[in-house]
Amino acid sequence: MDLKKWRALVILSALPFASFASTIPDGAELTVKFELPKIQTSTYARPYVAVWIEDSNRKSVKTVQLWVGKDEWLKDLRSWWRKVGRYDRELVDAVTSATRPAGKYRFVWDGRDDNGNALPQGDYTMHIEVVREHGGRNYLRQPMTLANDNQSYQLKATPETGPISLFYQIK
Repeated sequence: MDLKKWRALVILSALPFASFASTIPDGAELTVKFELPKIQTSTYARPYVAVWIEDSNRKSVKTVQLWVGKDEWLKDLRSWWRKVGRYDRELVDAVTSATRPAGKYRFVWDGRDDNGNALPQGDYTMHIEVVREHGGRNYLRQPMTLANDNQSYQLKATPETGPISLFYQIK
């Protein structure tokens, strides 16, 4: 191998692998069907909910949903707060919405990060944290592969959530 080819090979091998990876296809969507069950108790409070996605390096890439009544309650979403919330006040302000009553919900993620950039195809983890004042705490994780194939994932009901369905679809 001549010196020129060897240098080119060294330079290419030093670049991060992600720079060669295809991005999640335009039009791909991850639809989340999510239920908050009706809980019969005299001290029921609407739960705080955080839904976020991490890459294979366990780095948060997208906060998909954040339902909290007041800023002071953000810290009750312990896992999300430690990973994401305490570091990015602008993100918190951009994604926070009010808590929701018991019921069925649906939301869609477009495969882009918090800055609107297309993410590379690969392995990710969906995190769902649900905390209720005077109630329980549930923290669910679902590994998933986002590439060129449709995928679906089912998470079993917990005391604070109904069953959760994830549908990744290429349109």
